[in-house]
Amino acid sequence: MKSIRHETAPARIAIVDPCSAAGYDLPDIDTGGLGGTEATVLRVASGLHTGFDITHFQSGRTEMRLSHAGLLCPLFDLDATGNFDAMIVINRWKVALKLRKRYPDTAIFLWLHVYPGRHNRKMGAALKEAGILVICVSHTHSRQLQAFLGDEATPQLHVIYNPLDNDLRPDATPRDPNRLLFASSPHKGLAQVFAQFAALRKHLPKLTLAVADPGYLRWKTGPVPEGVIFLGALPHPELIRQMRRASCLFYPQTAFAETFGLVLAEANAVGTPVLVHQGLGANDEIVSDARQWVNGADPSEILQRIDAWRQSPPEVRGNPAFRLSEVAQQWARLLRSGAAVQGKAREVQP
Repeated sequence: MKSIRHETAPARIAIVDPCSAAGYDLPDIDTGGLGGTEATVLRVASGLHTGFDITHFQSGRTEMRLSHAGLLCPLFDLDATGNFDAMIVINRWKVALKLRKRYPDTAIFLWLHVYPGRHNRKMGAALKEAGILVICVSHTHSRQLQAFLGDEATPQLHVIYNPLDNDLRPDATPRDPNRLLFASSPHKGLAQVFAQFAALRKHLPKLTLAVADPGYLRWKTGPVPEGVIFLGALPHPELIRQMRRASCLFYPQTAFAETFGLVLAEANAVGTPVLVHQGLGANDEIVSDARQWVNGADPSEILQRIDAWRQSPPEVRGNPAFRLSEVAQQWARLLRSGAAVQGKAREVQP
């Protein structure tokens, strides 16, 4: 029989990221170049650190480091670090299954940030059989995953939003009515956004489009229209300043479906409207104000909306359900319930 952890000891939680190319830590959020998934994982870990013993295993990390987000370790140290009450695997369902075989008595969660490709359809039945709960980052994400896997092969799903910093609020920064902002990786529809912006500029020649590219992926985007300003990878505080200055976050592309869309939520949190294609991915859920929806395939509708916002921008606000304080509470409840269930299973083992 395995030893039972004392009731007052904090539950030991392992976060396993087999996807990262290099180690990452909280300061990387402020220096720029970090993807939304990594930033989300760090924020959640930091929000849980007072109530849990967090160890974060990262692919690409070469040395151990103690952080406000937990003990950061190389991925290959996982087996040597001891027993955990729960393990959270980022995106890789096959890794979650391997850990289930290795740790049959541990609560294991798959924290999914992507829509799985067609070749992953068998993941549902395998995760269901292994008793691995899947965390989706929006209700849209959860519904589409269930539709993809089929009702009979869908494991237990649970929705917890990605978190925003608690202190993101509108301020008195003056907005430039002619400045649009694109703040995502170029594979998220930037080629189409360039074409949409070029069409706009024929009617509104004073418009500019600032592009803040986190820089973690190179992508062909075709010709760059006049009026585009490349900002490169920005520290997070500077990205937020750019959002505050812009007339809107310009994201009416119709091809890339977000499971959440962190920059969309951040823009609204600081009072910046977001122009998104209605019905694509989680757009309607994360940007729930219908005044910010548009048909991205209709240039005249995009023009009408942008011109109207230049004259009188809508007042928008963030969703309190996205605040780190709320998200961390949801994670804490889930982890305590999951660890408790596994703990009871361990207690009855001979």
